[in-house]
Amino acid sequence: LRQEKYEGDITLIGDEAYIPYQRPPLSKQYLAGEHGTEKVFLRPEKFYGDKNITLRANTRATAIDPDAHTVTLEGGETLDYEKLLLTTGSRVREIPVPGADLAGVHYLRTIADVDAIREGMAASKNIVVVGGGYIGLEVAAVCIEAGLSVTVLEMEDRILQRVTTPRMSDYYHSLHTGRGVTIRTNTAASAFVGDGQVTGVQCGDEVISADLVVVGIGILPNVELAEDAGLACDDGIVVDDHCQTSNPDIYAAGDCTNHPNPILNKRLRLESVPNAMDQARIASANMLGGDRVYSAVPWFWSDQYELKLQMVGFSSDGDEEVVRGDVASDAFAIFYLKDKKVVAVDAVNSMREFMMSKKLIGVEVDTAKLADPEANLKDLT
Repeated sequence: LRQEKYEGDITLIGDEAYIPYQRPPLSKQYLAGEHGTEKVFLRPEKFYGDKNITLRANTRATAIDPDAHTVTLEGGETLDYEKLLLTTGSRVREIPVPGADLAGVHYLRTIADVDAIREGMAASKNIVVVGGGYIGLEVAAVCIEAGLSVTVLEMEDRILQRVTTPRMSDYYHSLHTGRGVTIRTNTAASAFVGDGQVTGVQCGDEVISADLVVVGIGILPNVELAEDAGLACDDGIVVDDHCQTSNPDIYAAGDCTNHPNPILNKRLRLESVPNAMDQARIASANMLGGDRVYSAVPWFWSDQYELKLQMVGFSSDGDEEVVRGDVASDAFAIFYLKDKKVVAVDAVNSMREFMMSKKLIGVEVDTAKLADPEANLKDLT
């Protein structure tokens, strides 16, 4: 809003005790102890004062009255608004099994969560990770490199089944088992056992020893404020291509939104940092009377060990795979095509392919040249 030259009052409300921070490093560098708290802050605290932004940390908004244009805070205080932006994000999906409240059973979403996990790691030998998605595998990588014994439990047939192809699942399965991680697919946690403190994870008739458990089974969008205020919601807060909700003075951005994507020609809800940042910029401009349309190719990333995976689009949209580079070298890209047009890319330690892939989405390509590492990708755009 300040970059858009807005000079009026801005109040930023957040229910955590910290000033705004980045979540991606939490399961990576922050969990590993490589980054301190100050390294994950989006801006230093002084920034907010310099920009005349009122920061209300450790403050929960409990209700919105669209007619009165007010937000009610926990404790009863009300704030007036002309325009309201909901960036409520998401929360962890909790596992509904006996023993889930035992000490030593953790989720990973906030700084406080990771501080507790790090403290537990220092006194643990056996770690069990419930969930073989990106968060679970990033935690597994950090823990195994810390010298701990790690078991990953995945209830599906393969790790990363919901988000990538069998080839990529196999690659990451081999990567982790090669580093010492035990991966158990088709295995669900039915209970956590222990007397006050977790000592194991029940899986059918078997109990897997655990000094510490990290559960990563997905997230849920925080839509309750919007729903209670009468805003349209459907797997997220429904917004248009201007990030405007069903109320003209309320906008939304980030994980909590269900939004149209004209490039993919469908509505979706994205759990993605780039999406949150892009939508926030669009919403800010349009709150001030702009007419900007949100249109971006979704992209994501995951850091595991020394490998950086960067993804563009959704591999499930493709019906043909083209591999560029040598998978065994840990530097390659897999392009996914439909009707000879690129619809998605998975790039491992391949920055050049990742950068060019954004320009190749929707482009019909020569697959032989696409597969040739010596061919210039620019010639295909």
